[in-house]
Amino acid sequence: MTSFLTGNFVLDVALVSWFAAQTLKIATHYCKTRQLRLRLFFSSGGMPSSHTSTVIGATTAIGRICGTASPEFAIMLIVSVIVMYDATGVRRETGRQSVVLNYIMDHWRETPPEIFQRDLKELVGHTPLEVLAGMILGLAIGLIL
Repeated sequence: MTSFLTGNFVLDVALVSWFAAQTLKIATHYCKTRQLRLRLFFSSGGMPSSHTSTVIGATTAIGRICGTASPEFAIMLIVSVIVMYDATGVRRETGRQSVVLNYIMDHWRETPPEIFQRDLKELVGHTPLEVLAGMILGLAIGLIL
């Protein structure tokens, strides 16, 4: 496997997978809302999951280089599963809690405390479909490159 960006094939695949996912976030948001939001390129959450795409791309590249029976592949696969679980579980729940807290902050009846000066970020996690899309994207890039 030859490297074309950084000198490290696994890192190249991970970076291309991340870049592709972040670019697709802009495209999927535009198709859904007809609003072009370029700042989505640097945001978390949304379709597809760039975290998942990045780790699955790296996992696929390691599998191609070291083989799927290697310790390196096993370690990366475990890390990938943890990242995907976190994206659909912990981070998604954090986003749900942010919605509730933002509602409370918007409807505070007395003088709002200083802590309420800015909204919490609500889009921090992913739906299972967004994670699946990131997984497919990372896998495809890892196999194609």
